[in-house]
Amino acid sequence: MINSAPGVLLYPRIRKSPYFYASRKHGVAMYSVYNHTYHPRHYGDPIAEYWALLEGVTLWDVGVERQVEITGPDAFEFTNMLVPRDLNKCKVGQCKYVFITNEDGGIINDPVLLRLDENHFWLSLADSDVLLWAKGLAYSLGMDVQIREADVGPVQIQGPKSLDVMVDLFGDSIREVPYYYAVHKEIEGMQVVVSRTGYTAELGYEIYLHEASKYGVKLWDLIWEAGKPHGMKVIGPCHIRRIEAGILSWGCDITYETNPFEVGYGFEKTWMVDLDQEADFIGKQALQRIKQQGISRKLVGVEIDGPSVGSFNDGSMIDVFDVHDPHGLRIGEVTSACYSPRLGRNIGYAMVPIAYQELGTQLVVDTQHGPQDAVVVEKPFLDPTKDIPKRVEQAPA
Repeated sequence: MINSAPGVLLYPRIRKSPYFYASRKHGVAMYSVYNHTYHPRHYGDPIAEYWALLEGVTLWDVGVERQVEITGPDAFEFTNMLVPRDLNKCKVGQCKYVFITNEDGGIINDPVLLRLDENHFWLSLADSDVLLWAKGLAYSLGMDVQIREADVGPVQIQGPKSLDVMVDLFGDSIREVPYYYAVHKEIEGMQVVVSRTGYTAELGYEIYLHEASKYGVKLWDLIWEAGKPHGMKVIGPCHIRRIEAGILSWGCDITYETNPFEVGYGFEKTWMVDLDQEADFIGKQALQRIKQQGISRKLVGVEIDGPSVGSFNDGSMIDVFDVHDPHGLRIGEVTSACYSPRLGRNIGYAMVPIAYQELGTQLVVDTQHGPQDAVVVEKPFLDPTKDIPKRVEQAPA
């Protein structure tokens, strides 16, 4: 008999998050490995976790988001060379969602970049190796930078009641942090950076802890105690919500083999790929050529008929789903999919030839339940202007 849900071995060889021993006390039901580190995926009921995120406040162990720190006299020039965004438009204290592109324009990683000083940057990584890429480039170019993996670990506090918990932890001044900005704080002798960011498109914050290997459990327990009066729940990354919001996942929706134009960044969101900037970033010539010549495929939103395809992080979607045209020709694949309880239907992203990118195009998707009718729809599926995460209640008079 096939074991449909084999376990993940816990042993010394694979790294642990600074919050590993704290988060596992809450009953982790499933781990995966992310950035060579154990990562809690859910705690038993991903649907309940989804509703906890939408209606309350949630705490996530995201210590797997390793921080590549770039400092030194050439740090700005070097970091600006790594990414297609123009970092001259990134103020100290500001955060930016960025791509790191290779010489062909492929996406190596899509971190959140934090600019902590004129020549001090953190790259909060998705699940791919960047440290050696950055160190190798700096060495080969002879640039005066120091690149290391900092002992910094983030946790996420997400959901409509996240601000209440943050005020209890840091005071009313935390209300003043704008969307995608960061501030330095101290809490019970621990140095942290607090950013108004997250992987949810809900109101939320990330707390980046210095000396995380030393203080991780202490910070976790402090947040948990502050969150209890607000009904805080510990959850894993909510892929249902990120798919609803159009948030991409490296390794699924974007890889070394995809470029920004194919996934909807470039033609529409030119600020993500600024080809007019002076900096000669890595991949610039390739992306200029791709923009001029056009693309042959596109990541589109799809609605999929049939039974629930699961929550994406529950083990239901073991592999990509094949996509066929109505005549049976395989034309592409669904890279991420889930059943949205709020929308009441299966939704996902599909990489298809551009001939099939138009809204309303009929497709057939092979889910775990067999072939199902599907249709190309607009993405993101909810809140395209991101009004939800930008909101903050006013401080009491």
